[in-house]
Amino acid sequence: MKVCYEPIGEMHCDVKEPVSAPRFYSASDVKGVIEIYEPFLDGMDSLEEYDQIVVLFHFHLSRGYALRQKGPSGRTKGVFSLCSPMRPNAIGMSILRLVRVEPPFLHVEHVDLVDGTPILDIKPFKPPEGT
Repeated sequence: MKVCYEPIGEMHCDVKEPVSAPRFYSASDVKGVIEIYEPFLDGMDSLEEYDQIVVLFHFHLSRGYALRQKGPSGRTKGVFSLCSPMRPNAIGMSILRLVRVEPPFLHVEHVDLVDGTPILDIKPFKPPEGT
């Protein structure tokens, strides 16, 4: 089975190289803009009702992967227990703060992506009640 995705947009931000990207979105103070491509603009309807969004993206600068990699602690672990961009399918996920919606743009904060990153999907983030 072959699975193919068409990007719905791309990230625009000041981070140009993966080594400059914050390690985790939760520790990032980087701001950016997600540009949604024209065929997908209707999908932005009502997104402004949410404070945060889940962004699925393609690690487009990642080359190859290993099933076992050294983590930040230096300990070797399986790739599925790490947040490494070197993954079998090179798919990443971040939870970003949605500042405002100005179609075709989504202004976001807590960016840990690189400029030009292809966006695969966006979902509203709904934290569990009581948190």
